[in-house]
Amino acid sequence: MTDCRITLCLTGTAPEPWQAGLSAALPGAHVSVWAPGAPPADYAVVWAPPQQLVDEQPGLKALFNIGAGVDALLKLQLPPGLAVVRLDDAGMSVQMAEYVCQAVIRHFRELDVSEADMAQGQWRFRKPRSRADFAVGVLGLGVLGSRVAQALHTFEFPVNGWSRSAKAAGVLPGVRTFAGAAQLNDFLAASRVLVNLLPLTPETENILNREHLSRLQPGGYVINVARGAHLVDADLLALLGSGHLAGATLDVFRTEPLPAGHPFWHHPQLTLTPHTSARTLRDESIAQIAGKISALAAGQPLSAIAGVVDTGLGY
Repeated sequence: MTDCRITLCLTGTAPEPWQAGLSAALPGAHVSVWAPGAPPADYAVVWAPPQQLVDEQPGLKALFNIGAGVDALLKLQLPPGLAVVRLDDAGMSVQMAEYVCQAVIRHFRELDVSEADMAQGQWRFRKPRSRADFAVGVLGLGVLGSRVAQALHTFEFPVNGWSRSAKAAGVLPGVRTFAGAAQLNDFLAASRVLVNLLPLTPETENILNREHLSRLQPGGYVINVARGAHLVDADLLALLGSGHLAGATLDVFRTEPLPAGHPFWHHPQLTLTPHTSARTLRDESIAQIAGKISALAAGQPLSAIAGVVDTGLGY
């Protein structure tokens, strides 16, 4: 590949390993780290870039986001026709499946209770619970959500899945699927454990609110691994207090890091992790981005590239 110019703007992430990796994967390409006033580039590899990058690079053909979520990127004023491409997997789906399955199993098997007992020197058994009583609903059936739903099915939980548009029959064997606003309430009512894997858009912000969470089966459990802005914090706390919800595992928060003094920190029914459910794997991501740049540079149409974002829908 020759005459291909790539600029890197990775806020909060050291760009040098990405620069070296992309240079090795795309021999002949010129890969540089963006700074204000940088020369024109053909492609940008970004994470949370400033508006200035977009304004100063009118010749960009595509922005490649080094993550699956593009909500921060779509807050920028992007010129019409600028393609936005996200990672469609790059090792994140198996991590997400691991994380969600352990959270579901930890709650279902009451391992948190056993851990607390042992820490207090108490040797007690819990009565086994029936999987049939713990239907798991996966909210969002994209690449990550589909992998999570399939993984949960292997543990023989009843699995429900909801997506904005209907899935073709047979795509997710063993998963009962729901689609669209008209079926959201039925999906929630059929689920005791709710896993949120939706993209963050104006339509999905605050979707984990009192109205929706109250529709879960009594003793419900919430696992949020998407974005903190999906969850109304006060509504979750109120439903925990009322007993309608038994607990939650939260990996994402409205403000990150989670501020000191936030009521989530020491709540006995919450399990918290620091936005670590699925981390970007650099080598796999570089290989995926390099492959897509090569395809575009070779003349393949944008429609043939996986992970192209519909900016109108937000994912």
